[in-house]
Amino acid sequence: MKITFYGQNSLLLEIDDCHVLVDPFISENPLSKDKIDINTIKADYILLTHAHQDHILDAEAIAKNNDAVIVSNYEIAMHYQEKGFEVHPMNHGGVWDFEFGKVKYVNAIHTSSFPDGSYGGQPGGFVIQGEHKNIYIAGDTALTMDMKLIPLFTRLDLAILPIGDNFTMGVYDAILASDFVECDKVLGVHYDTFGYIEIDHDEAKRKFFEKDKDLMLLDIGESITV
Repeated sequence: MKITFYGQNSLLLEIDDCHVLVDPFISENPLSKDKIDINTIKADYILLTHAHQDHILDAEAIAKNNDAVIVSNYEIAMHYQEKGFEVHPMNHGGVWDFEFGKVKYVNAIHTSSFPDGSYGGQPGGFVIQGEHKNIYIAGDTALTMDMKLIPLFTRLDLAILPIGDNFTMGVYDAILASDFVECDKVLGVHYDTFGYIEIDHDEAKRKFFEKDKDLMLLDIGESITV
């Protein structure tokens, strides 16, 4: 499984021959807009954790370019279905077998509304069981005891956690979250995009290292293989 970071919570997962895009906020992200051309992104599926603009901004354009299926909570899925997009609605606790793996939609503590203020359902995260590797994409969330349920479902190879604080967990809570999900390999997301969520990279990595954990902070467009 190859994972490419496009800034904020935007990720491209390449699982075998399938391209799965998560929370595309690229064209107006000050850190990525001059580095990534959304017209070059290939996506078979687009997973949306919630409806905030910094997670859905480029979903329509990329879905149109690729005839991609949008996967999200029921309300978000219906929003895009009404616009003519192919969707797959999910809700908390539900599991579905997609061609790229088994996906479980799990709880997140946050808010969810579209840019116009309309209701965007309840936020969530995704646990993805690929053929060889399993990952948890937390989305925007506070630390929650529900994370302790994830190891009962699957053993994770990577936890993708927000670390920017203010709107989501910060570094300290993300370390606890990695304990809860029983995964010491963490990819940090949702940081540096705006002034409210700027972090000290070296300090964040040090705090994880002191707890015998590995925090990865990727540059825009950088990839890792799990």
